[in-house]
Formats: sequence, C-alpha cells, structure tokens
Amino acid sequence: MATQMSYLLVLLLPILFLFFSTSFSSATPAGYNVVSFGAKPDGKTDSTKAFLAAWAGACGSLTSATIYVPPGRFLLKNAAFQGPCKSSRVSIRIDGTLVAPADYRVIGDASNWLFFQHVNGVSISGGVLDGQGTGLWACKNSGNNCPSGATSLGFSNSNNIVINGLTSLNSQMYHIVFNGCNNVKVQGVKVSASGNSPNTDGIHVQLSSSVTILNTKIATGDDCVSVGPGTNGLWIENVACGPGHGISIGSLGKNSQEPGVQNVTVKTATFTGTQNGLRIKSWGRPSNGFARNILFQHAVMQNVQNPIIIDQNYCPDNKGCPGQVSGVQISDVTYQDIHGTSATEVAVNLDCSSKNPCSRIKLQDVKLTYNNQPASASCSHADGSANGVVQTGSCL
Repeated sequence: MATQMSYLLVLLLPILFLFFSTSFSSATPAGYNVVSFGAKPDGKTDSTKAFLAAWAGACGSLTSATIYVPPGRFLLKNAAFQGPCKSSRVSIRIDGTLVAPADYRVIGDASNWLFFQHVNGVSISGGVLDGQGTGLWACKNSGNNCPSGATSLGFSNSNNIVINGLTSLNSQMYHIVFNGCNNVKVQGVKVSASGNSPNTDGIHVQLSSSVTILNTKIATGDDCVSVGPGTNGLWIENVACGPGHGISIGSLGKNSQEPGVQNVTVKTATFTGTQNGLRIKSWGRPSNGFARNILFQHAVMQNVQNPIIIDQNYCPDNKGCPGQVSGVQISDVTYQDIHGTSATEVAVNLDCSSKNPCSRIKLQDVKLTYNNQPASASCSHADGSANGVVQTGSCL
C-alpha cells in the first residue's frame, strides 16, 4: 500500500507543480519598464512613443500591470493614455522626472500634457512632473498673445484613481485636474509654482464624486484647490496652502444651467500668506447652481488677506455680468475653529446675492486678528448664526 501511495505521489508531483506555478504566475503583475520601449533618461530625447507603448502593453494586459519609470529625466510631449483597459489595475511607479518641452509652444495649445481618459484602477506613485511653465508665465504676464497652456496631469471620466507621493512643478496651467471622475484619492502630493504664475491651480475637481485629498502641500499662483460645478463628496484634510489664492469653491454660476456643489469638507488646513483662505465665489449673473452642506473646520490663517470670504459678485473685467445678481444659492455652510491672523481689517466677508441670500451660515469659534486686535466682519444678504467664541464679532 505504501509503495502504491509513493508511486501515485511521484505521478502527481509534476501536475501539482504545474498547477501552483501557473496559479502564482497568473497573479504576478506584468511589468513594463519604459526604458525597454526606447525611453531615454537624458532629458533631451523625446520618449513620448515609448511611454505610450508601455501604456498599450499594460492597458492590454489580462492581469494587473505595472509601468516603471526609473531614475533620470524623461522628455515627453503631450500624451493621451486612453482606456478602457483590459487590466483592472495599472500601477505607474515613477522614480524619475517627466519633463515637458522647454519651448512652451510645443504643448501650449494642448489642453493637457499628460492625460488619462476612461481608465479604471490606475495609480501613480512617486516621481516628479516638471511642466517647465516659466516661459509661458512670462509670456502671459507680459500681455503678449500666448497659448492658453496645458494642464500637467488630467483625468477625465475615470474611476478608482490613486495618486500618492507625486510632485508637480511649474505647470503651464493647472497642475492636476479631475473631471467626471469617481472614487479618487490624492495623498502626499506636493505642488510647487511661483506665486505670480497665472492660472496654475494646484488641484481642480469638477463633475466628480468621492474625491479625497490628504497630506498635501500646495504653493502656486492661483487656487491651491479649486472646486468646480458638479462636485459631490469632496474631503480635503491636512493641506498646507501658500502662496496661492486659497481653497475655492467656484467660481460657480458661469452658465445659467449648471450642476451644484455639495457635501464638501475642508479639515485641518493651513494658509500662509495667501490671497484667500476659505472662499466660495459665484458669478454675478443668473444661474440655477448651488453650493450646500459645506464644512470648513480647524483652519489656521497666517497673514491671509481674506481668511473667510463668500463673493457672489464675481465679474472679471466687468464683462457679461454688470448690473446682474447671482442666481447661485449658498446654504448650510459651517466655519468651525478658524483662527490666526488676517492681513486686512475685514477677516470675514460674506457678500451674498441680493436675490438669493446665503442661508444657514454658521460661525463657531472663529478667532481672527488684524494688527494684534480682533478683526472685523462684514455681511451682506447673509443669514445664519454665531456661537462659541467669535472674536471677529458676528454680522449675521
């Protein structure tokens, strides 16, 4: 009997080995090193085709796949990474730097530099994106006729996206944009651009749901985080902002028919030398838009020009809106534990629509000073309540 068992075991061993080796190999992520596809880490050779080829392989994989970018500088022109993919998970691990062309005209008329569309389960970890936007900023600041510029990293109509530990430098326009996305997590990201760089918003979210931004540092020339129409379920926590224009919901109401913004939490944020702190702004013209169920909690202001501001009379260059009032309805906004220093005497400015006044605005434990004295507050067409210690005084 023992001899028969030994004989059976000898027969079964090769079959068992084949089974387990096949099972484990099928679970192993497929790897795609961009250098294997011809990318050169010299910062001069155009590696766009190599990156797209690596993407085609990873996207077409029947298992989870990893694209690897080794140390070095890789020059890329504008590239679109299209889905949907066969692979349910594509990880992009970057140990190097992706560099945009130094001549801003090469990608300046493209909407995006690096663009992901219709993808699911894509994660990007580490690495640096160098948009080399200084030339375009100089062109724009000189008043010359310039390209509008490209967003450094854009995601459109995509789900289950993770960005972790990425650094974005000197984008031509926006650094990172999510448009029409669901279930997004941004963590440990660093954004850096000059304080006078035009339209270089750090992270922009619109028409998207369930977006989380954590542990991020943003220094730029426009909004640190900007929240566009159609955003539902945005959580921002532990973000340091400055220089920049603050965290802005809006501008809303640019169009007469527009989805609203709701369920936004901004928690544990620091603003240093920014133009604004916590801002909601809408165009001063008719719209069916709204902003509601918003919580601003635990924010520190350090020499901020407008620590708390609602501006419903936004009308750049006085075009398209003089003499009109905002149709955007702002309601259920809470400011809780906001303290620090204001660079202007009026630290709380609630300038709401005369036709659609702000409602259910709550100030709780707001302690803001100007020149070592309690700062003041200004309210127009705003209804709500103040409780706890509100050092600015309440104008609600």
